[in-house]
Amino acid sequence: MRRRTAWIAGGAVAAAATGAAALALGGGDGADASSRDGDRPPATAKIVRTDLVQSKTVDGQLDYAQRRKVSSAVDGTVTVAAKAGSTVTQGQALYELNDKPVTLLYGQIPMFREMKPGDRGSDVLQLERNLRDLGFGAGLYIDPRYDAATKAAVKNWQKSLNRTPTGTVGKGDVVFQPDRVKVVSANAAAADQVGPDTPVLTVASTKPVVRAELDQQDVSLTAKGTTVKVTLPSGRTERGSVSGTVRPEPSGDGASGGAQDGITVEVTLDGGRSATSGEDSKATVNVTFVSESHDNVLAVPVEAVVALRGEHGGYGLELVNGDTTRMVRVDTGMTADGQIEVSGAGLREGMTVGVAEQ
Repeated sequence: MRRRTAWIAGGAVAAAATGAAALALGGGDGADASSRDGDRPPATAKIVRTDLVQSKTVDGQLDYAQRRKVSSAVDGTVTVAAKAGSTVTQGQALYELNDKPVTLLYGQIPMFREMKPGDRGSDVLQLERNLRDLGFGAGLYIDPRYDAATKAAVKNWQKSLNRTPTGTVGKGDVVFQPDRVKVVSANAAAADQVGPDTPVLTVASTKPVVRAELDQQDVSLTAKGTTVKVTLPSGRTERGSVSGTVRPEPSGDGASGGAQDGITVEVTLDGGRSATSGEDSKATVNVTFVSESHDNVLAVPVEAVVALRGEHGGYGLELVNGDTTRMVRVDTGMTADGQIEVSGAGLREGMTVGVAEQ
């Protein structure tokens, strides 16, 4: 009589995946036994070579990285508000204050003082680099000194903006940002009175990101570098990785956005600025966080794995060849989407195995 076996199902799959102690559900050692027709498994399946992925999919939203608010450095009246959705580059106006453009220049140092002849500092060096890049650097030696050449270059630049050519850069004349910016929203409208404590606009990097919310129990998926696949509104898939967690945007009532116990995760897309070109920025996207993946492995349905009984225990597969079956011992790996990774001597893609009746 053929050795009896028991098919793994439900909670026992976890034991198979982790190599836990064998279930005592069969006779003999259960391996390397053969039988003929009359005791065939209830169903069969093929051993396949595939990629197994453990993941979680949630809804997300397209956004831009490094959001921050920009306030006016001086008191004044907004005469032209910022244009939400626009991209502003070096030398262009972010908005107008008192009928004068407030210009975006590139640099890490904020505009903290009026710059004038005789001044020295890294902010002066930063200003001169911008003047050179904008085409006003003829005869200008780039250094930390605000000298006569700097004053002449500033006058030429001010004339191009229809400003009074004073040769001095006022504290509220420019805003320094590390690079081009995306105007997320205009916080002040035309005719609004603003000052150092009043946000005029909200900007962000032009680098697209996806923001999604995970539950607290999924904290392991928030680690930087976690692989992510994003399905965009068009159906196109972009790869990315977790760049970090962010503070939720406040809602109108002052409460933080999203679920109270959730974690807002920011995902950077590998495709950079072109990744979301032409996509509906207001539509929901699907964000799949990959917690583990095993590529190019042999796999079978979890119902094919048998718990072997006996002194050696372990797990096996019932190989089917015509009207003959043979039980072989296997090692098991990760499970995903109803499949389990298997390995063992002689196992090959395309082999037929017995499967428990579902």
